[in-house]
Amino acid sequence: MARFSKIQVLAAMKETGMVPVFYNKDIEVAKNVLKACYEGGVRAFEFTNRGDFAHEVFRDLVKFAAVECPEMILGIGSIVDAPAATLYIQMGANFIVGPLFNPDVAKVANRRLVPYTPGCGSVSEVGFAQELGCDLCKVFPGDVLGTSFVKGLKAPMPWSQLMVTGGVKPEEGNLKGWFDAGVTCVGMGSNLFPADLIKAQDWAGITKLCSDALAIIKKVRK
Repeated sequence: MARFSKIQVLAAMKETGMVPVFYNKDIEVAKNVLKACYEGGVRAFEFTNRGDFAHEVFRDLVKFAAVECPEMILGIGSIVDAPAATLYIQMGANFIVGPLFNPDVAKVANRRLVPYTPGCGSVSEVGFAQELGCDLCKVFPGDVLGTSFVKGLKAPMPWSQLMVTGGVKPEEGNLKGWFDAGVTCVGMGSNLFPADLIKAQDWAGITKLCSDALAIIKKVRK
């Protein structure tokens, strides 16, 4: 069962402006990365359903977070169908993210008052997702759609809350472009977790990247 309410989840994403996106099959690596992000100021974290037995890693990560990172809101990403959403909600997912929009996932999430952020690549998809209760929609892939898509969508639908994933970098020019376009928050994966830092177990380096990225977001939002 989710530890945080739908309102708390969406508020944390909006306030911090960033949701790290990460997967690793090694639970110890996942724990260290989660803790490093937490110490860097992150309060919403997306673990992705991308490998065999990912649900087992997530289960243990949820238990770890409850003790070691009590304010961390842990969600699951890469969800494309309702059965997977149900499984992860049972394991404590506080939010669901997908690369695509599946109405069946929306029904499952709404029933349990868990936020569902589907991947949308058109104005119509965002509209359909909003009709089914998706408060925050994911612009994906961001590096393909670009900032102009966000600007274009927000013009006739200014109420839209959008999270962009794909092509987001912890750099001022990149982040300023997205926030100026009108995104609510950004999802950031590999650029926040360089392979060399993970291999070297440089958790302090991950903490600094998160802290610096959050500081940039705070600056460009002004």
